[in-house]
Amino acid sequence: MGDSNKIVVDEDQFIEDEFQALLNDYLNSNHRRKVDIITRAFNMAKEAHKGTRRRSGEAYILHPLSVARIVSKEIGLGSTSISAALLHDVVEDTDYTVEDIRALFGDKIASIVDGLTKISSGMFGENVSAQAENFRKLLLTMSDDIRVILIKIADRLHNMRTLSSMSPTKQFKITGETLYIYAPLAHRLGLFAIKTELEELCFKYEHPETYADLTERIEVTAPTRNKIYENFSVPVIEALDKMGIEYEMHARVKSVYSIWNKMQKKGIEFNEVYDLFAVRIVFELTPGIDEKKRCWDIYSAITDIYKLRPDRIRDWVSHPKANGYQALHLTVMGPDGKWIEIQIRSRRMDDIAEKGFAAHWKYKEGKIEEDNELEKWLKTIQEILSNPNPNAIDFLDTVKMNLFSSEIFVFTPKGEIKTLPQGATALDFAYSIHTRIGDHCLGAKINHTLVPLSQKLSSGDQIEILTSQSVHPQPEWLNFVSTAKARTKIEASIRRQRRRVAEKGKNMLDELFGNEAIDNTTFNKILYVYNAENKEDLYFLIGNNDIILPQDKQVFIKVKDEPAKSENLFVRYMKQAMSAIKKPGTDPKSNKVGNELTEQVENKGKVKIDRKSIYKLEEHNFIKNFIILSCCNPLPGDDVFGFITDNEEVEVHKRSCQNGLRIKSNHGDRIIDVAWGDYRQYSFLASIVFTGIDRVGILGSILSKLAEDLIVNIQSVNVSSNDGIFEGVFNVHVHSAEEVNQLCAKIAKVNGVSTVHRSNL
Repeated sequence: MGDSNKIVVDEDQFIEDEFQALLNDYLNSNHRRKVDIITRAFNMAKEAHKGTRRRSGEAYILHPLSVARIVSKEIGLGSTSISAALLHDVVEDTDYTVEDIRALFGDKIASIVDGLTKISSGMFGENVSAQAENFRKLLLTMSDDIRVILIKIADRLHNMRTLSSMSPTKQFKITGETLYIYAPLAHRLGLFAIKTELEELCFKYEHPETYADLTERIEVTAPTRNKIYENFSVPVIEALDKMGIEYEMHARVKSVYSIWNKMQKKGIEFNEVYDLFAVRIVFELTPGIDEKKRCWDIYSAITDIYKLRPDRIRDWVSHPKANGYQALHLTVMGPDGKWIEIQIRSRRMDDIAEKGFAAHWKYKEGKIEEDNELEKWLKTIQEILSNPNPNAIDFLDTVKMNLFSSEIFVFTPKGEIKTLPQGATALDFAYSIHTRIGDHCLGAKINHTLVPLSQKLSSGDQIEILTSQSVHPQPEWLNFVSTAKARTKIEASIRRQRRRVAEKGKNMLDELFGNEAIDNTTFNKILYVYNAENKEDLYFLIGNNDIILPQDKQVFIKVKDEPAKSENLFVRYMKQAMSAIKKPGTDPKSNKVGNELTEQVENKGKVKIDRKSIYKLEEHNFIKNFIILSCCNPLPGDDVFGFITDNEEVEVHKRSCQNGLRIKSNHGDRIIDVAWGDYRQYSFLASIVFTGIDRVGILGSILSKLAEDLIVNIQSVNVSSNDGIFEGVFNVHVHSAEEVNQLCAKIAKVNGVSTVHRSNL
């Protein structure tokens, strides 16, 4: 009994210590001292969650306390946000209501807690439509008060920090949501440190072995990196000291995730990543000296010492990113013959880079232009929300495409800067100026050269839009626009045009039949005869002159070919009716005809998969109990997860698969943990890409090397050469990822081969 009391006392003391640490964080900030309201919020949350524990076994109150500390120390918010963070689970998990919060803490805190409660069940529900709706709620709430999403990100960060207590299946779902939504959202809000940690934690849980391996490799290279930095920094320190600048300079190693991501995208090995670290110079603000001028003064001092790489200058000082990020980036050739990236920032810029929009409040003095960027972003959110697209996955993808994509900066003919997502076209630009300009866009001039509407834009382009009143939005325009605003306006215009044409067609049909009403049987026959799905479709076809009305209404009904006598008319009408409900097609995932009745027959008697247990990926008599997709082409031995299809079949994706990331975010309830069995019968197709210096007989040398002690089943070989450099691709049948690694190791030993790596087919 004594031990149990001691544990309780120790836990209570730990909770009080954590709360005191929170208060210390807050008191060390520049926010107004409102300790009383934070204390009241803590006491209420502590009482509300009394006796409740997290899955890890710790007292639940430690979770809101940790979230509040992140909100205060790592994001830099004040008493209102800290109090809301302490109370963020109270309404959802206890008997307290929003009205109780309002009565005790006022409208603002109650409003934030209410916004958090609306989305606290997880951004994603059990089905797709719920996912979209919850995400809409999140964005709507964000547009009301940005602090809601900042606290939600803090909540997700703490959940990621304590993810080890969850099952692997839950881990995959949560990491998928985090990488798909939360990490990009943190990036967009300028929370660089949090974004980086979220990515790191996701990588650690999804690829534990690779994470451990890369971490070790980074540590091994530390002495070399330190030596390079020391040699680089000595003359720079001397130059900056002479200028009388108060600053700090240090080398920052890139995150493990960003290094791995670069290796994946470029198909290179760890030792080929040349920019493992960057040098950051942060200077203190000096009264009377312009920040921008100081950045360029430091730039000049460095480029007087080292040779600049001109194509790697990034001036985010003059043109801040949409998340408020400001810095001057340059790359120089260091004394060791290594390219070194340098980031130059003021202390203010550094705070904003780490803490995002919240840091702006710290530096508010009168009118701050950076706040306009936040307003622009929230306006973009409203544009997306105005799109009535009911498809949840399309909605999420549209959001991701517009809010989280890389940006480009382009100019109007008068020199005004416009920010657009990467991949935006001339037509997107037209709609960004004004809807009417977009609707009547005929073409464009980019840098004084005539281009089509579909022309993709690049940073620095100057665009002039050409218009004509005779031009109107066309359905094919939707194929090459990327912004939510353009897509929404085009769809709305096409709907309006279609309604006008349909109204014209209805009047023409009414005129043909006079005052005579058309009974349902006759109308259904007309729909069938003219291959129209419904009345609106028929009216449109008539109004658009796709159907030419005769003078005689009887002729109109009978003019088309009558149904073939060999086929029952009822059957044909039923086919038409069924097609309106669900048109048959081919399912790209399973290559099966998408007919509901067929699926029911095929699935009859199938064993339901246990979603809580590890699913063993096996083969029997060359038949697999899973499906391999070409999007990532996983092999036995790869880090993978399973996805249960509508047919109760298991699709296997790499944990790094981009399509898989989308699946984890949108269908978290269908994700299962899987394990590879032993494969010696069934073979898998893999692709190996290699490059090097061309010489006579190099292909023969590679094939000879492969044949030394491995029986290799090569499906195809493709080798091309250009100016002494060759690139080759082997498509081979293997039984595991380990076999591919062995093949790559053998090819790498051939004289003249520079790089070799596995690639998706």
